[in-house]
Amino acid sequence: MKLKVYTVDGSSCTEKDFAIPTLEEGKGVAALKQAIITYQANQRQGSANSKDYGEVAGSGKKQGPQKGSGGARHGDKRAPQLSKGGVVFGPKPRDWSKAINAKVKKLAFVRALVDIASEGGISVIEHLDTENKKTKAMNETLAKVFPKGKILVIEKVWSENTAFAIRNIDRVFTTEAASVTAFDFVAFSQILVSESALQEIIQRAQ
Repeated sequence: MKLKVYTVDGSSCTEKDFAIPTLEEGKGVAALKQAIITYQANQRQGSANSKDYGEVAGSGKKQGPQKGSGGARHGDKRAPQLSKGGVVFGPKPRDWSKAINAKVKKLAFVRALVDIASEGGISVIEHLDTENKKTKAMNETLAKVFPKGKILVIEKVWSENTAFAIRNIDRVFTTEAASVTAFDFVAFSQILVSESALQEIIQRAQ
C-alpha cells in the first residue's frame, strides 16, 4: 500500500510502498467492535459508591408518631426518601474490565490499520528526532503535514528532546509503536508515524 512519506521538516513528500496487510471487505469488523468495547470497558474505574440504608450514619429512632401529626408517616432519618438518607439501588464499586483472546485482538488491530491507511489517514515522516527542544519548530513541521485537527504521532521510541518538543502542542497526542492499539486507529483520523515505527507496526500486524 502506498503512503505519503514526508521529509524531516515536512516540506516535501513522496509516495512509497509499505507492506501493510490486506483484508477482505468486512472481515474483522466484528472483532474491531469487540476490541473497542473491551478497551473502553477497561478504562472505567468502577469506583462509584453510594451508601445504602444500613451504611448511612444516624439514629434508628422513628421521626414522629405514626398517626396524628397531620403529616406523612416516616421511619428513621436514614430512610431513602429523607435528605441524607440511604440511596436505593445506588452504584457500588465493580470491575468493568473485559478480555478478548489474542487472535481476535490482532484481527481487530489489522482491520483498524487497513481502514485508516486505505482512507489516507496515515502519513509517514522519515524520522522525528530533533537536536533541540524547540516546540515551535516541531509545531511548524506538523502543521505542514496536518494543518488542522488533532493528530496522533507515533514513534518507535521517543527520545528525550523530541518528547520535550512535542508534549506542549495541544492538538497532538503521542504513543509508541509497541503500545498503539486498534482503538487509537479508530479514534484519530490523522496519524503521523515515523518510518521505523511503521515497520514495527507492520510486524505486529503480520
